[in-house]
Amino acid sequence: MKKKFEKVYQFKVTLKGTKPPIWRRIQVPETYTFWDLHVAIQDSMGWTDTHLHHFEIVNPSKGMREKIGIPDEDFIDTTIVAGWKRKIANYFTGDNNKAEYIYDYGDNWKHTIKLEKILPRKEGIQYPICIGGARACPPEDCGGIWGYKELLEAIMDPNHNRHEELSNWVGGDFNPEHFDANDVSFDNPKKRLEYVLT
Repeated sequence: MKKKFEKVYQFKVTLKGTKPPIWRRIQVPETYTFWDLHVAIQDSMGWTDTHLHHFEIVNPSKGMREKIGIPDEDFIDTTIVAGWKRKIANYFTGDNNKAEYIYDYGDNWKHTIKLEKILPRKEGIQYPICIGGARACPPEDCGGIWGYKELLEAIMDPNHNRHEELSNWVGGDFNPEHFDANDVSFDNPKKRLEYVLT
């Protein structure tokens, strides 16, 4: 049974280091955990959720920054609280409206997460929903921001010495300028979590 909710949180997700910026605007239920928000970010951005992640945000009740995501002491030498045990409503407020979201510790994709507003739920809308955005998500495992810049230079310039190699790798139909919010579909975060924990 789905949890009832009256309000939705509107976030702008911006991939750091991209010019012009790659961004998405999403609305999610107030009942969401950080795990649920993670899944919504992955699906709206276009990532494949095949790497570790965490959020960094100030815990208003403690006044200290916390890392919330998938605990993995083997990979990262810091305490990460399980995202499915923390609700976004206990962290994001009008005054505490920003977080950083890091995905893939190898490529180190950093995103700014900004709570833009808290709105009343609208009848007839299936949440979460993506209501805006710009530009395609970089391909997974392309080497982070610097690798992505090199990739774009290569595929845009037929005379580049890696043009053919990287064009084939990324697929001939990759358009870095393309994004359509109507193409976004959201996975069930509960099912995704069951898959991760098994």
